[in-house]
Amino acid sequence: MDEVTIREVEQFLYREARLLDERRFHEWLDLFTEDVRYWMAARSNRYPRHSKAISILDPERYVENDTTREDELAVLDETKATLSARVARLETGMAWAEDPPSRTRHVLSNIEVEPGPGADQLTVYANFVVYRSRAESEQDFYVGARRDLLRREGGALKIAGRKLTLDQNVLAAKNVSIFF
Repeated sequence: MDEVTIREVEQFLYREARLLDERRFHEWLDLFTEDVRYWMAARSNRYPRHSKAISILDPERYVENDTTREDELAVLDETKATLSARVARLETGMAWAEDPPSRTRHVLSNIEVEPGPGADQLTVYANFVVYRSRAESEQDFYVGARRDLLRREGGALKIAGRKLTLDQNVLAAKNVSIFF
């Protein structure tokens, strides 16, 4: 991947993080394609086949990968319409989980850019930490990895897919009312 494209992608992702931290949600929504899938998986404690910690009578129950599979319950499974509805709900004054609003800080690192599966597409890997504070004493950290599918539409980069994988398998947060 050429340096110009890598730099463009990094700046795009940093701008997205700033829009979220500044609660500029309508501008943030404009960064997505109409057919986006925004999906957050969690980790679970699964034992590998070579584990001596437990013995399972049915070897088919062993699973090597500890992330949520596509056919399992996800933390978030959103479309542009559902993301837009969540933003609209924040504007009603009736979103109690965000009254007062959360303060967030999105930090991205280890950004890697590869060619995507189709023309005008890029696959982008990154690690993230999202810090959230709210009211006087609520504080949460979300840590994980993400894989974005970026697509050029009208010459501009747009997010066509996002898969977030949390490193936590238990969330201590009271809710998941923020965006990642």
